[in-house]
Amino acid sequence: MNDQEYRGEATIRSGNTALPVQVHLGVYFEPIDGRYHWYGRVSPDSEVTALAEDRSTDVVLRTPYGEASARLGDVDPWNRYRLSGVGLPPFPMGIVPDAEPETL
Repeated sequence: MNDQEYRGEATIRSGNTALPVQVHLGVYFEPIDGRYHWYGRVSPDSEVTALAEDRSTDVVLRTPYGEASARLGDVDPWNRYRLSGVGLPPFPMGIVPDAEPETL
């Protein structure tokens, strides 16, 4: 694991439902739109499957470091659902790029 990843405990919240899960997440800075994009997978969990109901679902993902809005999306052959979000991720990062490009 590098300093741009998080692997560990999290909670997925949708409405009144809060599910404890295990996640593996990564993040990258997209210079074209100037925002962070983070993504990853939720370990297989029957309650997550019931929550997703084979469709994309807006959720809030909370880790011990923070929370962020996310999208619970497609499922892979191992029954792990994809999570994705835009903006600061709900985990610390090691390197933060400059907000504005340097001028010469």
